[in-house]
Amino acid sequence: MDKKIVYFDMDGVLVNLAQKINKFPEEVIEHHEQLDMIEQLPGIFKDPDPIPGAVDAFNKLFTSDKYDCYILSTAPWDAPWVWTEKREWVEKYLGPNAYKRLILSHNKHLCKGDYLIDDRTKNGAGEFEGELIQFGTDKFPGWDSVLNYLKP
Repeated sequence: MDKKIVYFDMDGVLVNLAQKINKFPEEVIEHHEQLDMIEQLPGIFKDPDPIPGAVDAFNKLFTSDKYDCYILSTAPWDAPWVWTEKREWVEKYLGPNAYKRLILSHNKHLCKGDYLIDDRTKNGAGEFEGELIQFGTDKFPGWDSVLNYLKP
C-alpha cells in the first residue's frame, strides 16, 4: 500500500507562534507589523511552545503505516536566522521522526502530496494540488478533529 504524503505547516499549526509574539513589547510588535516583518522579530523561533496536541499528532501520523509526513514551512527571505531556528525547533520537539523532513519554501503548491495541514492559504497553500486541511477553522479547530479526519 502506498503511503499518503502529509505536509504540516509550522506557524500556527505545529508552533504556537501567536503566544511567542505576545511576549514581545507591544511597540516592538507594532513596529514589525507596520513593516510587514512580524516573522523577523528577534528570536521569534527561539523555543516557542508547540500547539497543544501538535507533537502527538505528528508522531501518530508519522508512525502510522498510512502516512509519509513532512514539515512544509515558509521562512522570511531577509531573515536567514529564522531558517536555522525553525530547524532547531523541529529537532527539539519532533525529534528523530522529523529527521531531514523539513522543507522551507515560499511556493507550497510546488510540493506534491495528498494533504497539506496549514492555517492559511498564503505562499501557495491555497493552490496545493492535494487537499488543504485548513487548521483552526470550524471544520478543523484543533488536532483532535484533524486526527479524526485522517484516522491514522
